[in-house]
Amino acid sequence: MFVVNPNEFLLPLFGITPFRTEYVAINHLLPENNEAQHYFDNRFGNTNWHYTYNGREAIKLALETYKLDKNDVVTILTTSENFYISSCVTLEIEAVCKWNRAITPETKVIFVNHEFGYPYPNMEKLVALGLPIIEDCCTTFFSQDQNGKIGKYGDFTVYSLPKFFPMQIGGIVVSNKGVNLNLSILNAEQKQYIQNVMSYNLAKQDEILAKRKENFEYGLQLFSKLGFSERFKTYNNVVPSTLLLNNNGLIKDLNKLKLFLSNHGIQSSVFYGEDAFFIPIHQNLTFTDLDYFSFLISFFITT
Repeated sequence: MFVVNPNEFLLPLFGITPFRTEYVAINHLLPENNEAQHYFDNRFGNTNWHYTYNGREAIKLALETYKLDKNDVVTILTTSENFYISSCVTLEIEAVCKWNRAITPETKVIFVNHEFGYPYPNMEKLVALGLPIIEDCCTTFFSQDQNGKIGKYGDFTVYSLPKFFPMQIGGIVVSNKGVNLNLSILNAEQKQYIQNVMSYNLAKQDEILAKRKENFEYGLQLFSKLGFSERFKTYNNVVPSTLLLNNNGLIKDLNKLKLFLSNHGIQSSVFYGEDAFFIPIHQNLTFTDLDYFSFLISFFITT
């Protein structure tokens, strides 16, 4: 059976990311391994790339290269074209200049957020505008568009490694045009931690991708039976970072659902601006974990 309304000190913990408590010890004990360096050298070609402390620092380092002033504008575009955007993005931009959500004559840089693992669909049209582009691939580490060019359209591309791997720090900023970047705040020990964890996990890439796909398909089947539906169309080259679901009017107050799930140890959020929400779907979940999510949401709907 699954327990409803457990003691607050006896909660499980299911995060949006695959990090769990046991990875503090697992990652600490990993041997030194620099294979990830070769992987990224090969993936990014002869470009200038660097590890960062997290995705936010990667955004900061990319923005710094443009020498923007406080009245300049960065235009944020997203796959869904919804107004929802993480404060991790907006706060970094606000530290430098203004931002908006539509290209105007004042736009100095376009910031493209490939949301939830789903690529922005009109990258070539954006490139044709001739404006500088930063691609946000923080939730799109594995995904590609039909041209296989996601992460290569922009001047810079930023990644957040914990979105897909069980680690506590780690980002990447790629300078696709060879522009020099300021140094990261990472020290040598932190950089080696990222190298070790990424080397270990990239060796299991096929296994990770297979499990994510398996969990996504199982989760979607479960929640479709409850009346929810897939928010984005998923195709072969897409690896979703979460299970993003259309609510279809089933739950009247999605913020209450978010609180209810949190009180049962499940990290989730509302896709603000739409009748949709998202829950974890990463490789470290089991089918029984997903059954637990489904049970709780069904319980919430019927009580």
